[in-house]
Amino acid sequence: MTRLDLNAASLLIDTALAKGRELELEPLCVVVLDAGGYMIAAKREDGASILRPGIATGKAYGCLAMGFGGRELARRAEKNPAFMNALSDMTLGRVVPVPGGVLIRDDDGAVLGAVGVSGDASLKDEACALAGIAAAGLQADHGDPA
Repeated sequence: MTRLDLNAASLLIDTALAKGRELELEPLCVVVLDAGGYMIAAKREDGASILRPGIATGKAYGCLAMGFGGRELARRAEKNPAFMNALSDMTLGRVVPVPGGVLIRDDDGAVLGAVGVSGDASLKDEACALAGIAAAGLQADHGDPA
C-alpha cells in the first residue's frame, strides 16, 4: 500500500498551488488530511482570505467523513438538506459539501486521506486538487464514477 506521508502531501500541495497559478485563479489554500482526518500539511497563498484554511479543511474532512468525493457530497446535500444539517451538527460544522474536496486512494482503492482546496470556484479548486494527487502518484476520487 502506498503511503500518504509529508513528502507526498508537500508535493501534492505545491503542484496544486502551481496549477492554480497556471490557471490564474484567486489565491488558494490547500490542506491534506490523513485517513483519520488529521492534518498532514497545509499552505495558504498570500492574499487568500482568513476562512480559506477552514473551508479547505472542511472540504477534505467531509469526504473522509462520508467516504466519497466532494461532487457526490454536494449532490447529496442538494437532495437531502435535512441530513446535511444533521451531519453538520454531528461534526461541529466541519463538513463543507462542495467540489474541491477529493479523497486520496492507493492503487487498490484504499483511502489514504483527502485534500481540500479553497479560494476560487469549487470546480476550479478541484482541478488543482486533481493535479496535485496525480503528481504524487496517487488516485483521486472526486465523487463521480470513473
